[in-house]
Amino acid sequence: MNPRLLVMDVDSTLITGEVIEMLAARAGSQERVAEITERAMRGELDFAASLHERVATLAGLPDSVFADVLAEVRLTPGARELVAEVQARGWSVGLVSGGFVEIVGPLARPLGITLLRANTLEVVDARLTGRVTGAVVDRAAKAVALREYAAHAGVDLADTVAIGDGANDLDMLAAAGYGIAFNAKPVVAEQADAVVNGRLDDVLSLEPFTR
Repeated sequence: MNPRLLVMDVDSTLITGEVIEMLAARAGSQERVAEITERAMRGELDFAASLHERVATLAGLPDSVFADVLAEVRLTPGARELVAEVQARGWSVGLVSGGFVEIVGPLARPLGITLLRANTLEVVDARLTGRVTGAVVDRAAKAVALREYAAHAGVDLADTVAIGDGANDLDMLAAAGYGIAFNAKPVVAEQADAVVNGRLDDVLSLEPFTR
């Protein structure tokens, strides 16, 4: 059997919430950040610009906030089961997130996921500066990550599956052999190969997982 690859978004896909909003709650900017996030996920705002605007509101938070937020994060129902099942079948699994590696990394490790890409929050003197370091993981970068994961794992793009919920996942879903909109915004549901609402492991009933 050909090697296979599953690549997932993180916020509101692998996990139930949006990490940026959890951070913003501790900075007193949750309402404003949630509104910007919603508009970005619907495709109404440029993702990179919206990310910079949201991250700017986090300036001054202590870096201990990462542990606090990580303790609050909850995996989406069915996420652990989906990852375990495809890994048992020999699939590679990757994560690509417009969120932050400080949270995605610790989430991935216990799931046995080593392929991951996310933004990095700049910290100086143990406090967030309100900036990210390096290039933003945006819509285009997510598709690049999927292609690079596939090359790394020796998987043909036709044998890749991507799952996401927001507009910044559209290029990744299009680049994959099969793109799944999960609990997704309308703009994503309209363009995906399949739409799943409910548990994440419900995707296992779809064609790429049954052949």
